[in-house]
Amino acid sequence: MKGKYDKHIFVCINERPADSPKGCCAAKGGKDIRFEFVKLINQHGLKGKVRSNKSGCLDACELGATVAIYPDGFWYTRVTTEDVPEIFEKSVLKGEPVERLLATEKTWQELERIKNKL
Repeated sequence: MKGKYDKHIFVCINERPADSPKGCCAAKGGKDIRFEFVKLINQHGLKGKVRSNKSGCLDACELGATVAIYPDGFWYTRVTTEDVPEIFEKSVLKGEPVERLLATEKTWQELERIKNKL
């Protein structure tokens, strides 16, 4: 069964207090990142085919703003607004990962080490 959207972009905009050791994606640009995706979706006439959603915590805030794209299952960490055009072009339009931002097993191991220190 096919889902409602061809691509679904989840952008963490979770907010935590400024003194939280975990940090939060909202403070790292999550809301602006999502807005940039929405602008590109509209510019490419993909409204109704591609959706950029605000997401609650994706459990990787320690690694900067986090973006997940489905159905491909690409997870990106340390995303900035400057990264959005490249992610959109490669991952949304072409279905290819942006290797320099793509979360890997090494990324999740780093996250686990950070969490263990908190």
